[in-house]
Amino acid sequence: MKNCDLIIHGASQLLTCASNGKPKRGLQMQDVGLIEDGAVAVSDGKILAAGKTDDILREYESENFFDARGKTVAPGFVECHTHIVFAGNRLGEFELKIKGADYLEILRAGGGILSTVRQTRAASLSELVEQSRRRLDKMLALGVTTCEVKTGYGLDTETELKMLEAILALDESHSVDLIPTFLPAHAVPSADFEAEGLSKEEAAERYTQIVCDEMLPAAAKIKERNEKFKDCFFVDVFCEKGAFNLEQSRKVLETAKWLGFKLKAHVDEFTNLGGARMAIELGAVSIDHLDAISDEEINLLADSETVGVVTPTVNFNFGSKEFADARKLIDRGCAVAISTDYNPGSAPCPSLPNAMAIACRYQKLLPGEAFNATSINAAFAAGIGERAGSLEAGKQADITIFDTPDFREIAYEFGGNPVETVFKNGKVIYGKK
Repeated sequence: MKNCDLIIHGASQLLTCASNGKPKRGLQMQDVGLIEDGAVAVSDGKILAAGKTDDILREYESENFFDARGKTVAPGFVECHTHIVFAGNRLGEFELKIKGADYLEILRAGGGILSTVRQTRAASLSELVEQSRRRLDKMLALGVTTCEVKTGYGLDTETELKMLEAILALDESHSVDLIPTFLPAHAVPSADFEAEGLSKEEAAERYTQIVCDEMLPAAAKIKERNEKFKDCFFVDVFCEKGAFNLEQSRKVLETAKWLGFKLKAHVDEFTNLGGARMAIELGAVSIDHLDAISDEEINLLADSETVGVVTPTVNFNFGSKEFADARKLIDRGCAVAISTDYNPGSAPCPSLPNAMAIACRYQKLLPGEAFNATSINAAFAAGIGERAGSLEAGKQADITIFDTPDFREIAYEFGGNPVETVFKNGKVIYGKK
């Protein structure tokens, strides 16, 4: 028999989410690799094998066992789109929205993204890290073992780089692995250019130039000092009416690609500007939101390696009856992932189980599709599908134990926390040991 560091055994259901090195598509998304009475063997922080309990116990022995009887054992969640590094909150804005205020009224009252920008610019690096750590702790308790995190609430070089340093500091100090994304092109800080008498359109052009000439090269120097992220250090852009137009977005992504960054793009959240086609053609790892994506672009997405990320918690938070058509995306053959888009304005939600629950009800995903969308496909959307997102030999032993004998309950029962224990690299980092 072979020795190993840990054997988790007796699972009512073991979900491997195995995908043979690619994100799942079409009917594959219904297949979670379910093994009844399953077990997994772990050594040196890696998965050695996953299979039936009898088979694993016949081949492996260990001094450490975890009894998972009556539980579901699955890959740790991968959160592939968040904005959790920021200062302050938007609680007053929340009340204004309930009273019926629209976005422009909130902006005039000093709210919206500009409120978070002011608070984030004023915060120290240590304050940003500590406030964001608490958000990351919530996500860990809900089963997240890897989390993509964006900048985007600085909108000037100093603060955007400070946010990037906060992400890297959190990655070093927190149990959850972080994936950094540089997003200075999140909004146009028009007020910063008022003294120059620039119109909003002129300010957007000037700011885009600053992003490309100053911010991206500065971020590239930080990337070069962090070998760990050489394959998963991203630049993102918000291609949207009122933010960055198609030409500006292309300029940001082309500059980032030339500097060696991997690419992501916020596209088609409210209006279709052609951003999906542009980002796919540039080789973006993911395109995110997709509420207004066209049928032609869906076909392009299905034929590409790009992952489409939907964010149902945003629509839920807006009280919207319209959601990205994730059912159509899957049926057309796109690789689809789900994210909370955890942020202070449009999606103050740390819970991927709740995002799954919403996706099943409003976007008509089956529970298996929702689980693959938050594990293996989310891992590919974050650029780490070769090492996380599934329980396959050689991958990180990032494992979540759910307190339910049937994984479908994770999306069926909403509002609570189904997570009992979380392992990172084979070590318990949350819950029952």
